[in-house]
Amino acid sequence: MSAPALIVASKSPARRALLQSAGVPIDCHDAAVDEAALKRAALAENLPPETIATTLAEAKASVLSAKFPDGLVLGCDQILAQGNVLYDKPETIAEARHHLQSFSGRSHKLISAAVLIRGGRCEWRHLDTATMHVRRLSDAFIDDYLHNEDTRVLTSVGAYRLEGLGVQLFEAIEGNYFTILGLPLVALLEELRKRGILSV
Repeated sequence: MSAPALIVASKSPARRALLQSAGVPIDCHDAAVDEAALKRAALAENLPPETIATTLAEAKASVLSAKFPDGLVLGCDQILAQGNVLYDKPETIAEARHHLQSFSGRSHKLISAAVLIRGGRCEWRHLDTATMHVRRLSDAFIDDYLHNEDTRVLTSVGAYRLEGLGVQLFEAIEGNYFTILGLPLVALLEELRKRGILSV
């Protein structure tokens, strides 16, 4: 089985679109790891969110590296941390509402990790963090926002898409746009240029 230039261990349409728009030759596969179990184990060890994000990214890439031993595999993960609380993607609109109510008037961090693995060995890793300052949200705004965004709020860990109505949630944002979308893209592109996958 011949391997593409970059194998992406992700089923995320957003990451696929980011990489394709940037001109990266990719082939995407779902690594099918039990992220919830890995996260529970990491939390039981009191690992910081940054370590959890990197651990999950490496786990995803490792699964596909076993399938494509000669290929370069990209694994990614994003963790949302508000203080000591980590949030998962909401599974229902009601859960998304709870997320937004919890974020209202407070700040949280989006931690995005990316790793490159070849032959089961991690050759590169990068971690970046964005800080999101959520304005105080009225119940009426949350209701209207959820009505307009509908099930799209279930596609991201924070129940928002910064490239859509989600930008209205914030009073300030500190960090890289691509990190917020779930991939430290600029750092990854630089690494791919070093490897000759992208032209310099």
